[in-house]
Amino acid sequence: MTDRYLSRRDLLKTSAALGLGLAAAPYLHLDGLNGLDGIAGAALNGKKKPPLRKPGSRPDPKRREGTDLLPKIDHIVVVMMENHSFDNYFGMLRRGDGLSLDKHGKPKNTNPDGGGNLVRSFHMPSACQITKNPNQDWNASHLSLENHNQGFVKACTPVAMGYWTGDDLPFYYGLGKTFALCDRWFGSCLAQTYPNRRYLMAGTSYGTLTTSVPELTTLGPPPNGTIFDRLDAHHISWKNYASDLASIAIIPQAFLKSQKNVSTIPQYYKDCAAGTLPQFSLVDPKFVTPETSEENPQDIRLGEDFAARAINAAMTGKAWKNTVLIWTYDEHGGYYDHVTPPSAVKPDSIAPNIPMPPGASGGFDRYGFRVPAVIVSPYAKKKYVSHVTHDHTSILKLVETKWNLGALTYRDANADNLLDALDFKKKPAFLHPPKLPKSALERDGASAKACTAGDPSNAIPPADAVTAAKT
Repeated sequence: MTDRYLSRRDLLKTSAALGLGLAAAPYLHLDGLNGLDGIAGAALNGKKKPPLRKPGSRPDPKRREGTDLLPKIDHIVVVMMENHSFDNYFGMLRRGDGLSLDKHGKPKNTNPDGGGNLVRSFHMPSACQITKNPNQDWNASHLSLENHNQGFVKACTPVAMGYWTGDDLPFYYGLGKTFALCDRWFGSCLAQTYPNRRYLMAGTSYGTLTTSVPELTTLGPPPNGTIFDRLDAHHISWKNYASDLASIAIIPQAFLKSQKNVSTIPQYYKDCAAGTLPQFSLVDPKFVTPETSEENPQDIRLGEDFAARAINAAMTGKAWKNTVLIWTYDEHGGYYDHVTPPSAVKPDSIAPNIPMPPGASGGFDRYGFRVPAVIVSPYAKKKYVSHVTHDHTSILKLVETKWNLGALTYRDANADNLLDALDFKKKPAFLHPPKLPKSALERDGASAKACTAGDPSNAIPPADAVTAAKT
């Protein structure tokens, strides 16, 4: 992970050198009744799966590209944080498919450590995270997948089994208990940040698996372009609001042609307040010291506070009544999740550029591990839990459904469009934004104890979380 952080800093330097710095359907329910679309919808309804949709296919092939199919929504906002699994954050939410609990309310989930011992899921002792662990690269993720998610401790050390609760993350727990929670939202691939975020922007990582900065200097554009290309072609406004590094910079060509679309977080707050948000917004936390993205070894309270401010700004802004905000994470960060990622539609024919030696075998025909995700909107179904399979390309599918845009790859063409979590027929459940709990940082204020990176205050794992091997 130390190398990863060097990569973040190096990326800022490289970005500056490259000029990437921060400059200032047949199956579609158009009325939003069910939101069940394509393969996912047909499978959920017990119907025979339709043929795979192809890149370029539109949600409603009878209408022109650019046609507004969801007129009650004017703004789609994405707040994507970093590196936590569903069980790591929401395993104790007691909504959705979380950790299995015994009669005393303690998790029963375990993982072998390779030495005959079992490590049980345990409450993390503080908001700190360990500096070098856990690990979410291609090899570690595939080892974690071993025997139905029984390889996390071997791949990432016992810290992988740690979790936080609503006392640690009060705003997030309030969010998950109030709006539409997605408990089958998976990372797009079993790899790190950059490839997963490329799925959000292009429907594919087009072979990339790492966060290598040198790779950026040789990386070509996605074969079918990005969602930003589709938006530009139809004069649909968009912005990447960045705290320091604009995440669009991980596709350098996209950024070089779109610097006018990169803005700042203070401007995001102003646009929310004035009701002048663009039609699509990507909101980025701070990736470099002092970080607010929640990647280890960060204090997770800083990230929760950033996300709370970004989400509250959207909810209290003048455009709230026509907004859908998606809060989620790029990948699991090496933290344990008990749900085995299912198979996925391969986005294209590009094989993964597997690091060698040694490199774990695998492909892009399987999702990554689950991550937290909540759909925040006046039209969100109140206290709803979506069990529909989603990944980051579901955001693309929602955007494509809104403006009837052609799909970028096979993955987004066949993704679910998130409409199962929204209800456009009834009076909006959250036309008046609910009052959510304060973030831990705001709640504790000046009394919040500073978090020292790599020092979670107590032993990990705690002694009572380990069942020793029988001798």
